[in-house]
Amino acid sequence: MKYSKQRELILNCIKENPRHLTADSIYEIVKKDNPNLSLGTVYRNLAQLVEHDMILKISISGEPDRYDGNVDDHLHFLCLDCGKVQDLFLDELTAIRSLVEQRGDVKIESFDILLKGTCSECKK
Repeated sequence: MKYSKQRELILNCIKENPRHLTADSIYEIVKKDNPNLSLGTVYRNLAQLVEHDMILKISISGEPDRYDGNVDDHLHFLCLDCGKVQDLFLDELTAIRSLVEQRGDVKIESFDILLKGTCSECKK
C-alpha cells in the first residue's frame, strides 16, 4: 500500500480516539483540518486499512459500521441503551481460540465477537 497523507490522518484519528467511530464521525473530525477531504476518500481509505489489517471494522446490524484502531485479539460489547461500543480483553480468549482450533481441526485467522447488553453507566 502506497503512502497517503489522508490515509495517515484517518488512521491516526482512529488510533487516537478511544471511541469506535463511524466513517461519518471520522470524516467530520479529519475534515476540520483538511477541508478538501471527501467522504468518499474516507470510505476508500477505511477499506484499504481494513484490508491490510491496520484497523478493525465492526459491523452491527442496523447501524453504520464502526472502526477500531486496536487490532489485538479482543471482544466488543455493545450497549443496547446508549449505543456505545467497548473493547473487552480476556485472557480466556486465547484458550477458547486454541480449543476451537483443536476440536474443529481448523486454523483461525481472525474472529469477531460482539456481546450485547447494558453498560455499567446505563445500569445506574
